[in-house]
Amino acid sequence: MAKGEKRNYEAMPVSAEDAAYVRALVIHEDSAVLAFNKPSGLPVQTRNVDDRTLDRLMAAFARSNGKRPRLVHRLDAQTSGVIVAAKTQPAAAALSEAFAERLVSKVYLALVTGSPFPNDVTEFSMPLSRHIARPGLELMRASRPGDQKSQSAVTRWRVLASTGSMHLLAVEPLTGRMHQIRVHLSIEGRPIVGDPYYGGAGTLKGEPVPRLMLHAASLDLPHPTAGGRVVINAPPPADFLAVLSAAGLEMPGDLAIQAI
Repeated sequence: MAKGEKRNYEAMPVSAEDAAYVRALVIHEDSAVLAFNKPSGLPVQTRNVDDRTLDRLMAAFARSNGKRPRLVHRLDAQTSGVIVAAKTQPAAAALSEAFAERLVSKVYLALVTGSPFPNDVTEFSMPLSRHIARPGLELMRASRPGDQKSQSAVTRWRVLASTGSMHLLAVEPLTGRMHQIRVHLSIEGRPIVGDPYYGGAGTLKGEPVPRLMLHAASLDLPHPTAGGRVVINAPPPADFLAVLSAAGLEMPGDLAIQAI
């Protein structure tokens, strides 16, 4: 979105096919909150209003006055999993504040490569800065002396399963920087499989990895109108489970996705 441009929250019509598609992604709905299990490859927003994005598909839920739900946070296009929208402006304001004040707990699943982890649980702290990797591509890196707008970043992860060289992690970002999980794991020497920007292996046993192996599995957030908290879980999709199986790993049967 261009600087200074206000996104139009009036409904833009979507096809019946797209409406059915986005409705099938819903995993939670109440009077104020709408949550989706977003597939990998579906952008949340782009600068082109005509692109097929989750934001544009919100028109399928428009009320009679044309207003539609508002997404209150983002996921990278190649990351799958739970993402939340607010049905009303007051709910959007409350949820946006909750994210800004770090009152929301997020847990991701990540498949990574590298040497065995020395501990089951690790808390990794490394300030990050944005940089232009090439024209049109902005990435993150470990902050360097003199970097402008260096941002603190802390990520915690727990090993759920391991083959010794492939590891399934539950990952909790304690701060909300762009690409934080991806770059922190890369700096640690254990990049996420299928990550083209931060050193992740693009093949597994000679076969291409079809996607970034990062899945937003759970959000625990304060409910914007009812009070209390609501936990929304998004089961990992078939493409994630297929790559996990090819790596020789399985989801733990007793896995409870919660803060680490």
